[in-house]
Amino acid sequence: MVQQYQSPVRVYKYPFELVMAAYERRFPTCPQIPVFLGSEILHEFKSDDGAIHVKERRCKLNVDAPYILKKIAGVEVVYFIQKNSLDRRERTLKIEAHNESFASRVIVKENCLYSVHPENSEWTCFEQCASLDVKNFFGFESTVEKIAMKQYSQNIKKGKEIIEFFINDLRSNGVTYVPPWTPPKPVSPIEAKPSKREPELQASATVLSSPSSCDSITSSSSYHSANTAAQTPVSPTVPDIPELPPDIRIASEDKLDADYIERFLGHLTPIQESYLIQLRKWIAESHKGQDVAESAGCAWDRVPKDSHILRFLRARDFNLEEARKMLCNSLAWRKQHQVDLILDTWKPPTPLVDYFAGGWHYYDREGRPLFILRLGQMDVKGLLKACGEEAILRHILSVNEEGLRRCEEATKARGYPISTWTCVVDLEGLSMRHLWRPGVKALLRFIEVVEANYPETMGRLLIVRAPRVFPVLWTLVSPFIDENTRKKFLIYGGNDYLESGGLADYIDPEYIPHFLGGTCHCTMPEGGLVPKSLYQLLDNLSMNDGLPSLCQETIYQLSSVIKGAPHEVLVNIDDKDSVLTWDFDVLKGDVVFTVLRSRRPLTVPKDPPGAVGGPLNVQLLDKSMTVGVDVSVVETPLVCHEGESIQGSHVARYPGPYVLQWKFHNAPVSSSLPQAVKATLPDVFTHHKCKVMYYHEVLASDDFRGSMTSLQSSQSGFSSLSVGTTSSAQSNSSQSANSSCPSR
Repeated sequence: MVQQYQSPVRVYKYPFELVMAAYERRFPTCPQIPVFLGSEILHEFKSDDGAIHVKERRCKLNVDAPYILKKIAGVEVVYFIQKNSLDRRERTLKIEAHNESFASRVIVKENCLYSVHPENSEWTCFEQCASLDVKNFFGFESTVEKIAMKQYSQNIKKGKEIIEFFINDLRSNGVTYVPPWTPPKPVSPIEAKPSKREPELQASATVLSSPSSCDSITSSSSYHSANTAAQTPVSPTVPDIPELPPDIRIASEDKLDADYIERFLGHLTPIQESYLIQLRKWIAESHKGQDVAESAGCAWDRVPKDSHILRFLRARDFNLEEARKMLCNSLAWRKQHQVDLILDTWKPPTPLVDYFAGGWHYYDREGRPLFILRLGQMDVKGLLKACGEEAILRHILSVNEEGLRRCEEATKARGYPISTWTCVVDLEGLSMRHLWRPGVKALLRFIEVVEANYPETMGRLLIVRAPRVFPVLWTLVSPFIDENTRKKFLIYGGNDYLESGGLADYIDPEYIPHFLGGTCHCTMPEGGLVPKSLYQLLDNLSMNDGLPSLCQETIYQLSSVIKGAPHEVLVNIDDKDSVLTWDFDVLKGDVVFTVLRSRRPLTVPKDPPGAVGGPLNVQLLDKSMTVGVDVSVVETPLVCHEGESIQGSHVARYPGPYVLQWKFHNAPVSSSLPQAVKATLPDVFTHHKCKVMYYHEVLASDDFRGSMTSLQSSQSGFSSLSVGTTSSAQSNSSQSANSSCPSR
């Protein structure tokens, strides 16, 4: 496999001619490069006007390789052929090098380019790319590849230092300025005897302005400055040139400035820089060929920012192919759901605005944006039932997008790269009501989406006031969190966060929220229970605006129960002793809930009423079916009143089709009541339609663990505890798995 390497653009703040004078001092030997033992000129060519100067050298290198490898190879040194093509008119130097030693076993190619900075004619740019193809090397192919990568990294790191060293050496000798090339006055031609290689070198000189063999190094007009600046004589006194703004240091779409990387992205090794440039270039080229990209299922709206690309590389430990796949999937996902527009278009529903206890709050000591989440004070179950997981997930995405924006602002404001944020999670109030199974499923789904599309954004997560039940929640969610992210978690129980090593070590005391013992007042919502009257909002919400749904399925379903038209849900049980569980709220009217088992196969209608928007209403049991013959009642009918939350389970003794049924309940009204009193009765007495929000799931008997209120049930079975259901659930469901427990 051919390995490709690409360095960023490195800028010398010196004129091109002075840099060239410093470069020539590296030959024939260079003590500053220990592995460079010497060189000899094989061929040389100069044009008549002196503008073109081509040199071909044979360089001897001492490779830092294991002794046994040198013994097997039978060499102590290796030889490379290097051809330097200097064009003083265009002010460029192209360097092409390849290995002479072991050329049949290993192919090493390197291309470098010195050129004038496109925005400042008194600065010089340097680019470098290389390729390595290890075909066969006595069974040490992997070792040779590692040695080559190490050598490449060292050369890049020391290259700029060496040029700076020789420029200072020139200055110490009184050379501070080298005039640019100017056309000579016409003179009579002088015949010279051509060398053996002169025709070939002359051919090289005539194509110096053509692109080099390395795709990453070009001489296009988008990068190089016009040659008019080179032809104009420069004053011997070089004025002080103001430093360019960092934002314009990117030379072109497929080039990155080394200073820009250091300033906006942070320190990267040469290999990491190379992978960033390669992935960035691939994304840009794929974006131009959208027809091809769309056919491959990886089209996107725009090229992501460098900091975003770098996050995916870090998430995959700079495995270029794995990072490319992950980023490609994420970009396609962003386009499908128009995530790039979410900060401008997303309007959270009222329950999220009023009861989502979280928000951005200043910065931590390292300059990272700070997000506070009071998870223990949030009625997660109520938010799910009032808004649905689709709206909550979109809200979470908007929080992450806002985090990316704040990181960019912090990077520009503070003068050093900030690519992550800090999150403080306050768990005071966390209890078993947060650990019911539908909520945990939704939480895991949210984590999966964030991990796939916002990797390496969490700089630090501080969990404070963790209660005793927290280990249960951590056991459930930690396997779904990336290992690198888990290492950034700090967990404090009780008041430990107030002591040494606590919040004050990471957040300035003046910014610690008042509810965590600080003096800073937070304006975010305090959370609290979501009124059940808001649950019906889910019926009228239209969050998608025509976009594909972020969630493949909805945890809670909304159904209508009409007089004479019950709502029925088919549940197919495959294994004996499986546990059928349910959790529902009666939002309007009174209903009768029953669980039945059918002895005949049942099918769900393809287009039931309410299938496209609105509550569902499905009938499965034919009126010709007889109770006791075709169907049997396995759970005693239970009258459920408006406002109640019902949880329960049933152990299936036989496999086959089971039906959850909600029927309209006719509440008797005394005929002796005055008409004025009847007018004040609830809607259930005067209307013939009820609404139910429900969830159901089938669990294996080993996963259920019997009691719905036990920690074991929270971990691997079904836990549906909420604020209002704890007491009734403990008294009803702990006796048997076959139970339904109402709560008001």
